[in-house]
Amino acid sequence: MTGLKFSPDSLPNLSGRVFLVTGGNAGIGMATVAGLASKGAKVYIGARNPDKARKAIDDIKQSLAKPEAEILPLLLDLQDFASVVNAANLLKSKETALHGLVNNAGIMGVPFALTKNGYEAQFQTNYLSHWLLTYHLLPLLVATAPCAGLGEVRIVNVTSDGHERFAPTAGICFSDPSLEAESSMTRYGHSKLANILHIAQLHALHGRENPCLVVAAVHPGHIDTNLNKQATAMAPSAFLRAMVPLMKCAGILDNQAKGALSSLYAIASPEFTESGAYVVPYAKIGTPSKAASDGELAGKLWDWTLRELQDWIAM
Repeated sequence: MTGLKFSPDSLPNLSGRVFLVTGGNAGIGMATVAGLASKGAKVYIGARNPDKARKAIDDIKQSLAKPEAEILPLLLDLQDFASVVNAANLLKSKETALHGLVNNAGIMGVPFALTKNGYEAQFQTNYLSHWLLTYHLLPLLVATAPCAGLGEVRIVNVTSDGHERFAPTAGICFSDPSLEAESSMTRYGHSKLANILHIAQLHALHGRENPCLVVAAVHPGHIDTNLNKQATAMAPSAFLRAMVPLMKCAGILDNQAKGALSSLYAIASPEFTESGAYVVPYAKIGTPSKAASDGELAGKLWDWTLRELQDWIAM
């Protein structure tokens, strides 16, 4: 099967499998949850707003005409490391197996701000908190793998071609990860480069030795999501709202269902077997930037992150 032929309908029966999708209450994440739930999976929606999560669950069940679908909310605020650890621990207390983690949530082009933990908002939301969530859930994923079919347990980081277009030429700026003096999109590209390097190191540490654990980085495409309206550091919100319909008509932005194709392919399709790969629109294997392919840089980022988050790792 080629990537162009992939569709959610081609996914196998996922009954008995458990997934977590961060940011699953909107956009590409919501379409990913719907695709997994349509095949019988039990899916947790990681979201910081319980009301939005519950509404998304109701909307997905209605759209699938499956009121029995197992879709559950999981309180998760990626701008708060304590919330990330609590979410991981709660999930581990509820489930004895986890077959897939889709680190999907993200923000783009927002004005400079620091989180309560002291990190630049995009870098923490897109990279650091997903790294921490993955770290705490990794033992459950690894424990699930031997009991599942070969390659059924997977981790997917949703990244962007922005990792190549916008990231600093030096790669990861360890001495100044907040990049306050840089543009909002440079900070965005920085975080998305980190997402791919995270997958590269997960593959180096686990995927090569454990064929039961498959990992991937996914560029979903240029999709009409709320991210395009959040990028207020680039232009006023009214201008962004006006531009989105024009960009859709021009074919620059695709719909959210298309945006979920590569995530669904990487997280659940038996046709996807290339652990550590960079998946591009739609459901095809691509080539990331030179910096994203740097194994030494991936290891250095991993070690730096371990030191930065050591207090939260121990919780």
